[in-house]
Amino acid sequence: MGLVPKRENQEGNSKETKKKGLGATKEGSKKSFIVGLKDKTTSSLGKMLPNQMNPSKSVGVRLFLIFFIAIMFFVLTIGIISYQMAKGTIQENAKSANQQTIVQTSQKLDIVLKKYEENLQQMFLDDEMQNAIMEASLPNISDYERFTVTNKMRTRLNGLTFSTKGILAVYMISPDKIVDDVTSGNTSMTFLESVRNEPWFEEASQSTKVLWMNVPEEKSSGTSMFRLVRSVQSVNSMKRFILIADVNLEVLTEYLKEVNLGKNSEIQMLAADNVVVGSSVDGQEGKPTGIHMDKAGDQTTGSIITENTDGKSVLAVFNTQQATGWKLVGTVATAELIKDANGILLTTYISAAVVAIITILIAMWMVRMIAHPLGNLRNLMEEGARGNLNVRMETKSKDEIGQLTGSFNLMMEHITALVKQTNHSAQDVLDTATELTQASNKTALSAKEIAVATEEIANGATSLANEAERGNTLTENISRQMELVIHANKEMEESAHQVEKSSQTGTEYLNGLLDKTNMTVDMINSLTEKVDSLKASTSSVMKVLEVMQNITQQTNILSLNATIEAARAGAAGRGFMVVADEIRQLADQSRQSITMVGQITDNIQQEMNETVQALSDASPLFQEQISSVKETSQIFVSVQEQMVGFIRHLDTVTSSIDELNASQNVLSEAMGNVSAVAQQSSATSEEVASLSSEQQTVGDQLVQLSNKLENVSNGLKESLSKFTV
Repeated sequence: MGLVPKRENQEGNSKETKKKGLGATKEGSKKSFIVGLKDKTTSSLGKMLPNQMNPSKSVGVRLFLIFFIAIMFFVLTIGIISYQMAKGTIQENAKSANQQTIVQTSQKLDIVLKKYEENLQQMFLDDEMQNAIMEASLPNISDYERFTVTNKMRTRLNGLTFSTKGILAVYMISPDKIVDDVTSGNTSMTFLESVRNEPWFEEASQSTKVLWMNVPEEKSSGTSMFRLVRSVQSVNSMKRFILIADVNLEVLTEYLKEVNLGKNSEIQMLAADNVVVGSSVDGQEGKPTGIHMDKAGDQTTGSIITENTDGKSVLAVFNTQQATGWKLVGTVATAELIKDANGILLTTYISAAVVAIITILIAMWMVRMIAHPLGNLRNLMEEGARGNLNVRMETKSKDEIGQLTGSFNLMMEHITALVKQTNHSAQDVLDTATELTQASNKTALSAKEIAVATEEIANGATSLANEAERGNTLTENISRQMELVIHANKEMEESAHQVEKSSQTGTEYLNGLLDKTNMTVDMINSLTEKVDSLKASTSSVMKVLEVMQNITQQTNILSLNATIEAARAGAAGRGFMVVADEIRQLADQSRQSITMVGQITDNIQQEMNETVQALSDASPLFQEQISSVKETSQIFVSVQEQMVGFIRHLDTVTSSIDELNASQNVLSEAMGNVSAVAQQSSATSEEVASLSSEQQTVGDQLVQLSNKLENVSNGLKESLSKFTV
């Protein structure tokens, strides 16, 4: 899509990335169904994605994962929710239907069992049975009569046994043994002998409540059965009897086997201790039930989801018998109930597989439309970050990718223009720094010459001070020897010649001092002019720095705009943001270099201002020194003229002693002035020497700052040379 430098290396890296991606997806294909689908399409994805398959490093992979996971999550969620809802609906319908079936069966069994109670009571209340019981209760009855009466009662019991289906044996037992025990059917003598010792017998004797009992197989006569126990009272003799009927269990199991709640369903009649009384499955009678009925609690009717002895989940519906208090329980495996809902789950998985394939194809198309342009743009931005500003990207799309490409090309053009302009400005700064270095060297050389001249002036001022001190001493000697002047005329003449010679020497020294002072003034004026010229050059540097500062600000603004554009582009503009950061760092370095140059230039300008101020302060001192030298020269000329007159009129010294005394006073005062002027001249010369030394130091610093400015300019130029424009 665009021109990408170093394409061969990138294609090689892409091939290696494809191989790694294929290997990784082949290993992951063994873990799940979805990952397996992804593994089948990894080879095609590897050809389309130029980058690594790491989601954190590839927008295309992230788009694929987001799209794929979202669609699969939606499809699987809808399918599983539908499956769960269907399963719940089926279970609820099964609960309702099975509960109704169990209740109806329980009601039917109540009718059957209550019929046994009614038949047993009807048999006992029969008139013939009551008469036989009354006769058997008579105290004086003979054995024959007792035998006859017992046969009558047995006949009634046999009638009940043979006329009622399912009754195996009937026992009529007198608790107080007034009447002999009467039995009918397949009775058990062992049970008859031990019946009065049973724990329930006493309870049955004192209550009219009907007892239904489960008879264990080992206590039965070989036939599975359950037992009905009822206490009744005769109408005539008011004697109480215990009626016991053994009922064949098939009466109960026939009804239980007729009930069908579903495939592999079971119907059980449970006693209070959860022991199976009867079951639709043979062989469970007398054993503890395999259904966990703890969840039922004290409920008389209802349904629960529980487990059987195999640990399988079952739906258990139950209802309590009104006649016996037993629970009729029907169970069916929940897996059998919801097997029709498994089709929904299978359909969900098939739909998920089809949707996964379609999603992968759509995601591949999305990756091709987005990841490829972004990868090319990233490569171009990396090339630009390495300094090649000639890279451009071609695009035909008008979407956000195309807009991003246009922004990238525009940014590279602006950056190229800025780098060219900055390079030109750096060259101007370098030229200015060179000129500034030359001017600084000239200033330093002038400062050295001024220092030498000032030192010579200081030496002359010192000599003048010494001579002035010597003249002052001579004047004092003249004052002390004024009284001897007449007598020492010849000596005075010699002294006059010495004074004349000293005056000539002083005049020469003063003339030399005057010439050197004038030279110093000329040098200071020349130095002032050069410093002014240097200030003008510094101002030019400041203007150049202002231009560079503006360029740096524009660069910062462009880098900020680039950062904003990259932030708008989101994750796709991260590479763009790297280039913007590099440009902003370069602008910051340029700004820091320009700030450093500005500080150096400000220091140079400040020190030049201080130099101008020092020269301005020294100029009046030199003017005063010139005036003093001129006055001293005039004094020495006057002394010389007077000494000539003094020599001419030496013969008239005696007559002119008063005039000589006055002249001596004038000379003494003049010598004092000369001494003061000489000392002041010496101090001024030392001050000028100190200023000259400072000027030399400033000149050296100016040279160093100029060199530093030149180094900074070279560094800026070297930094800009990294860019190819």
